[in-house]
Amino acid sequence: MKYSQRAQAISPFFAMAFGEKAARLEAQGKHVVKLNLGEPDFGAPPDVLTAMQELAGSAPLPYTSALGLPELRAAIAGFYQSAHHIELDPQRIVVTAGASAALLLLAAAFVDEGDKVVMADPSYPCNRQFIKAFGGQVQLVPTQADSHFQLNSALLKQHWQRGTRGLMLATPSNPTGTAVAPEELAAMCEFARNKGAWRIVDEIYLNLHHGAAGTTPQTALAFDDEALVINSFSKYFGMTGWRLGWCVVPERAVDVMERLAQNYYICPSTLAQKAALQCFTPSSIAVCESRRATLISRKNLVLAGLQKCGLPVPVHPDGAFYVYIDVSLTGMSAMTFCERVLQEAHVALTPGNDFGEFQGEQYVRLSFASAEAELEEGLQRLKLFMHANQYR
Repeated sequence: MKYSQRAQAISPFFAMAFGEKAARLEAQGKHVVKLNLGEPDFGAPPDVLTAMQELAGSAPLPYTSALGLPELRAAIAGFYQSAHHIELDPQRIVVTAGASAALLLLAAAFVDEGDKVVMADPSYPCNRQFIKAFGGQVQLVPTQADSHFQLNSALLKQHWQRGTRGLMLATPSNPTGTAVAPEELAAMCEFARNKGAWRIVDEIYLNLHHGAAGTTPQTALAFDDEALVINSFSKYFGMTGWRLGWCVVPERAVDVMERLAQNYYICPSTLAQKAALQCFTPSSIAVCESRRATLISRKNLVLAGLQKCGLPVPVHPDGAFYVYIDVSLTGMSAMTFCERVLQEAHVALTPGNDFGEFQGEQYVRLSFASAEAELEEGLQRLKLFMHANQYR
């Protein structure tokens, strides 16, 4: 049996690999504090769970349109109006089988063999794999703490090449939780647009911004109406395993997206879509906003705890539920640090190798999506590990 070159070249996803190692330790009776996965511990809002239970027992669940239920597309458009003050035609919204399916469709729709696509290093690893799967060439631009581990207009202009056809941004980002300043986001979108390049902006953590209650996070659509924007029910709404997301595309791209979705996965889950209509009730939004406030409290807990451990976080997150820790003072690579912390302290983290090539060996991602008691336990174990190894 011969595997394709694509299959042989694809990199492992270390966050999942460390999750598997943690599971093996748990099978031996160990309590592992799992801070490696970006998965909120909240679950779906109560209204959504109630709707799912009622639907599963009583309603037929046939295929929907490949673009998603019309009423769900309309509800998402309403969310943009209420949360971002952006008026959208629901016809431009494509409901997908998770944000990953949105990435799949957009890569299939816009990437040709040899096209160069610019993205930051570090960034979400699967983005690179989608581009490569359709023959694109990934241009990773090294970023550091002084640019909040994000691309900016100066870096973009410096690294733009002949043959660059696309720009991928994530704000706030995985693994750092840092956001692109609105003026920089606007400038980069304008620069790429003037070059005739498409813009994919991953906004799955946008509504988990760390601003004060009542503040409005700015979507790229506020600056660039033709940006290809990705979002998801997984993070803000806590519905990771439901595999439901969406993207917003220009009207002229909708037919292409529909044909691709029909062929790649027929349609998103009917049950998940129908239940997700309850995400947008006032009570569900209130629940999600309360959870966002909880995440900000957890961030502060983690930052204070890491400081006591002697583990620096060069840039504090603006959103999401991640911190990007510099472990260089230990003299260990990120991979070694994660291996030892897992085996000796039973804390699962993710090495920066997952997220890029530049300085990936120097950083480790910690997810504070877990419950406060688990975070406190994990921080205490990290502190003991650092002290035992005389790093403090």
